[in-house]
Amino acid sequence: MRVNQSIINTDIEPWTFKVTLALSAHARAKQFQRYHSNPQKAKQVYLNTLAVYAVKFYLDCMGIETNWSASFSCNPLMQTILDVADLDIPKLGKLECRPVLPEDAVVGIPLEVLSDRIGYVAVQLDETLREATLLGFSKTVPNSGELAIGELRALPDLLEAVKPVPQPIQLSKWFENIFEAGWQSLSALLSTNQGNLAFRNSTSVASFRSNEETVKAAKLIDLGVELENQSVALLMTITPTSEQQAIVLVQVHPVGRKTLPANLKLSLLAAGKTVAEVQSQGQYNYIQLKPFRGDSGESFDIQVSLGEVSVTETFEI
Repeated sequence: MRVNQSIINTDIEPWTFKVTLALSAHARAKQFQRYHSNPQKAKQVYLNTLAVYAVKFYLDCMGIETNWSASFSCNPLMQTILDVADLDIPKLGKLECRPVLPEDAVVGIPLEVLSDRIGYVAVQLDETLREATLLGFSKTVPNSGELAIGELRALPDLLEAVKPVPQPIQLSKWFENIFEAGWQSLSALLSTNQGNLAFRNSTSVASFRSNEETVKAAKLIDLGVELENQSVALLMTITPTSEQQAIVLVQVHPVGRKTLPANLKLSLLAAGKTVAEVQSQGQYNYIQLKPFRGDSGESFDIQVSLGEVSVTETFEI
């Protein structure tokens, strides 16, 4: 089946995705259809099920976790009450998968699904119901309740909306000598003879060094070709000041070389916004953020970047 080129946004057409509606898709659609004696409702449920199947298949191919069984579209009672074609994305919310026919120029969004959605995916079903085409994605719906197919965003935008949320690194576990993959105690890293990575002496860290409860950990960061395939070391010092608060010190050091590359940035982010940043210049042998305090349960991001390449780590105190 060919997508109607007169209605689709030609900028996103290369990003559409075709799904063969296998026997298993129709078997599930028929299973749900049997719960509904009203012909119109039965047809609605059948098409909605095929649309959800197609989106689930695509997300499975992309490695995105889904949970159809937790969706209203998988509940016969909710199917009766609502015109719903949702697909649950664990820890993120619901994605609405709306079926459209080949000549449709707009996607009608039922009133009951205009809110509480990550976004909306238009799924075009061919006349034989043997193939579905994911046409595009939208995060929002106009006041009219209709999405123009020609104005849909490309599928990469869908993947961006449903990408897994990284679980923050629990800094409290570091005090139990439990480190996430890639992280290790500073002493363990130094024992591997990967260069002089000890924290530099300075008045800003002197008080940290004398506290027996202080934890120091490190991770090697690879910025690829921007760093000529060499790594830098991200070092963190965590010092509790009470049961509910800690002071955090963050540094970046070179590995296998005496100085950092010029223009390497170390940033502190909160809620996606940069709140502090330092940048290497000339012959810097390390860079350091000003120590900051955080409360228990508070999260923040640390980003190391050079040119167009960046690595971000999320932490929770």
